[in-house]
Amino acid sequence: MDSVAKARDRLAKYPVVFAKCSKQATLYARCVLFKEDTLKKGDCAKEFGEFKTCLQAAAKDIKTRI
Repeated sequence: MDSVAKARDRLAKYPVVFAKCSKQATLYARCVLFKEDTLKKGDCAKEFGEFKTCLQAAAKDIKTRI
């Protein structure tokens, strides 16, 4: 059950990772909500890319993975 313990430890770090990317998360959410009725694939790709990059960098900073 070592893998379960590792997964729990990793999940416990998620709030820290997401907190470090609150600005990018807000911009992505705003884009999705603004285009709510007409949202198509790729409409918020730029914002999502920035959010994803931030999450990966934040996870790397605290030595975990997403």
